[in-house]
Amino acid sequence: MHYKLRTKPNELAILEILDKRMNLKREDKKRYYNLKKGYEGEVLFDSFTKKLQCECLILNDLLLTQNHSTFQLDTLMIGHGKIHLFDVKNHEGDHYYEADSLYNNSGVKLNNPLHQLARSESLLQKLLFTHGYKYSLDASVVFINSSFTMYQAPRDKPIIYPTQVKTHLNQLNNTPSKITDQHINLADQLIALHQTESHFAQIPNYKYQSLRKGVACVKCHSFLKATSKRTFVCQVCRHGEAVSNAVLRSIEEFRVLFPNEKITTPIIHDWCGILEERRVRRILLKHFKRVGPHRWTYFE
Repeated sequence: MHYKLRTKPNELAILEILDKRMNLKREDKKRYYNLKKGYEGEVLFDSFTKKLQCECLILNDLLLTQNHSTFQLDTLMIGHGKIHLFDVKNHEGDHYYEADSLYNNSGVKLNNPLHQLARSESLLQKLLFTHGYKYSLDASVVFINSSFTMYQAPRDKPIIYPTQVKTHLNQLNNTPSKITDQHINLADQLIALHQTESHFAQIPNYKYQSLRKGVACVKCHSFLKATSKRTFVCQVCRHGEAVSNAVLRSIEEFRVLFPNEKITTPIIHDWCGILEERRVRRILLKHFKRVGPHRWTYFE
């Protein structure tokens, strides 16, 4: 069972919104693409692990610290008498392995995920020992993208290739396993040690005044035109969406970018940009709790 669900990283959520509302620099665009690609791969792997019927506790996306060293675990599975650690990679296209290094088809040397895996495995083992747990670890790199190919692939490395993912998980599924209170205590402690804020986050500077205002289409991200009807219809992709749902999405974007700002009718009216203020107010009154009187009113 998925004991800790995966959530979209805050850095990715912010970059996703900024990509629609400002011109990101080239390096920020690249960072956004890489984060998005990695997250999509992790979610795809989750779709496989959710089908497991064996007794196990699955913890997704842990950010931990041991001896002042921070490390991230994509997927950790407690069960089968050991802990399984999976580092998920969403590389696509042709790659080759040579002299303990990974290269793409253009000959560009990439970070070797096996080195990252070894570091995470070592730090996790030390963390477990520090807290009085003695478990054997089984760590693997999972290449999840079906279009990924590695030439000169090493046979003696802990790598799971796209065509092996289902078979590997089926083997785990058929291995006898029993979850005990100790397993649950370990899972709870790891979740308690999880850090919600990453020191690796690289978020560009942005200000409210410089961001594009409006409501973006949920499908193609084009900005919608004003309407007096109950449904927005995108003029680019023709996708339809209830006005209230689109406004609520825009409010959530505002909250992600400006978590310390109060939600008020004037600010959301300005943020959405294409609706009458009284219409925005009706949506806020219906979906949020009103706090404070008159001009000091805000919504939670």
